[in-house]
Order: sequence, then C-alpha cells, then structure tokens
Amino acid sequence: MKNSPQSARPSLFLSLSLIFLFFISASAAYASGGEGGHETNKWWDFGWKTFDFIVLVGFLYWLLAAKIKDFFVGRRKEIKESLENAAKQKTEAEKKYREYSEKIDKASLEIDGIFEMIKEQGFAEKQKIIDDAKKVAEKMKQDAQARIEQELQKASSQLRIEAVQLSVQMAEQILKRNITEKDHEAMVKEYMDKVVSKN
Repeated sequence: MKNSPQSARPSLFLSLSLIFLFFISASAAYASGGEGGHETNKWWDFGWKTFDFIVLVGFLYWLLAAKIKDFFVGRRKEIKESLENAAKQKTEAEKKYREYSEKIDKASLEIDGIFEMIKEQGFAEKQKIIDDAKKVAEKMKQDAQARIEQELQKASSQLRIEAVQLSVQMAEQILKRNITEKDHEAMVKEYMDKVVSKN
C-alpha cells in the first residue's frame, strides 16, 4: 500500500532533524579541535545556511509535493486517456472505412447490374421493334397481295362481262347481216313447231 503525502511528512521532518543534528555535531567537533574562532564561525554560518536550505527544501517539498505528484499523475492519466481515445478513434475510423468501402463496392455492383439490365432491356426492346416491324411488313404484304388478287378477280369478272356483251353484240351484228327475211320466218316457224310438238 502506497504512503500518502500526509504520512510522508513526519518522516521528512525526522530526516531533516537528523541532518541538522549531524551538521551541529560536526561543527562542534571541528571547533573543539583547536582551530581558531574565525574558522568556527565559518562552520557555524555554513551549518546554519545548510540548515536553512534544507528547511526551505523540506518546506517546499511539504507544500508542493502533493501538487507536483497530482500534476504528474494527472498528466500521466491524461496521456493514457489520450492514447486510449486515439486507439479507440483509430479502431472506429478503420471500422467506418471498412463499412464505407463495403457500401461503395456494393453500390458499384448494383450500378454494374443496372447497366447490364438496361443493356439487356435495350437489346430486348430493339429485337421487339424489329419483330414488330417484320410483322407489320408481313401483314402489309399479305394485305397488298389480297387486294391485288381481289382487283384481279374484279378485273377478270369485268373482262368476262365485257367479253360476253361484246360477243352478243357481234353475234347480233353477224346475224343481222347474214339472216334474211326468209331465214327469219323459217326459224320462227321451226321454233313454233317444236313448241307445239312438245305440248
């Protein structure tokens, strides 16, 4: 279990006290060694300055240690969270990239399918138009053939009628020219005899 800043403060105070006592005893031992008073004063000044410095450092540590520790702990936590967030964002970005890539591939396949469908429908429509045109042309040909045959029959009938009429007229003219009054009377008499003999 980690020591809290409050539990570390008494041990720091104890350490500073021991250091202070060490410098005091060292100064006293040096002074009792027979050196002059001037040298003793220098060591006392040095000891007090050292003590002041240690006290200042200890006080600053006591005052700022928790904040410095909190700063570095907080900074470490922020860096860790930033790295975790960056990794998470990278994972999400890769996931979205894969999703969009799949969507783009799917859309490309759908576009290709639509293009092929339009192409096939175009060919089918073209073939249908050609087939319809062939049917219309065939019907027109059949209709024209039927009209031609009808007109030929009509013309043929008309020619027959005209030929019969012409033949009758020619026969009448021939008969008028070749039959005399006697022949006419003989023919009427012969016809009458036939009619009488039949009844």
